[in-house]
Amino acid sequence: MSLEVIKGHLYDFPEYYDLVFGSDWEDEIIFLQECFKQLATRSVKRVFEPACGTGRLMYKLAQAGYEVAGNDLNEKAVDFCNRRLEELGFPASAFVGDMADFTVEKKYDAAFNMINSFRHLQTEQEAVNHFKCIAQAVEEGGLFILGLHLNPEDAGDDYEAEEEWSAKEGSLEVRTKLWTMNYDPQSRIEKIGFQYDVFTPEREFRIEDVTIFRCYTHTDMENLIQKSPEWELVDTFDFYYDIEDPIAVDGNTEDVVYVLRRK
Repeated sequence: MSLEVIKGHLYDFPEYYDLVFGSDWEDEIIFLQECFKQLATRSVKRVFEPACGTGRLMYKLAQAGYEVAGNDLNEKAVDFCNRRLEELGFPASAFVGDMADFTVEKKYDAAFNMINSFRHLQTEQEAVNHFKCIAQAVEEGGLFILGLHLNPEDAGDDYEAEEEWSAKEGSLEVRTKLWTMNYDPQSRIEKIGFQYDVFTPEREFRIEDVTIFRCYTHTDMENLIQKSPEWELVDTFDFYYDIEDPIAVDGNTEDVVYVLRRK
């Protein structure tokens, strides 16, 4: 199948991004709420999402009764997020901002960053700054819930990962593929190819993009958390999001949700 190809940033197409990453929201929302209830030592009413993108989880939490806010560097994603919040009767509470360099006027009870957005930060200092920004934004006893893909400890420069899935809503269908183009374990940089195949009644086309992710092994994350004394690690889970089934993370673990609590 030959499709018209568009070279562009995936985040500049929030409608498609929201469909492919937002279709499996229910397990995440249930998990987040259970974390708030069981693992925070304060009542969670106000929540913040750094690198919120389209706000695919923000608006679901707003509908569940939480006060929500978030930030993101992409103006198109923030506009999409705010338009939907307003259409549903909620404040336009997302703002353009850097997840490693921001402040909030009033603290939150929890923060969450669920699907690898954290890995866009390119340096260790940016990662440390992110943890500090979240610590300054979250009240004591509140949570920071961070989901990301780890690289195995023994992965070499021949490491490869690939994933494909699709989502459909009405007459719109998006088929997504991502794959490792290059992995350098020394610099901890992984180049990821992204591809959307978009099908509408009027048009069929492909969007191609390349994203650079900073890589983390189990040890890398342990070291980062140790550099962030404001936080204590409460528990770890996999991407099945089962609050009753925490996991032990080791050098072979790949998909992890870290639940941290503000000291």
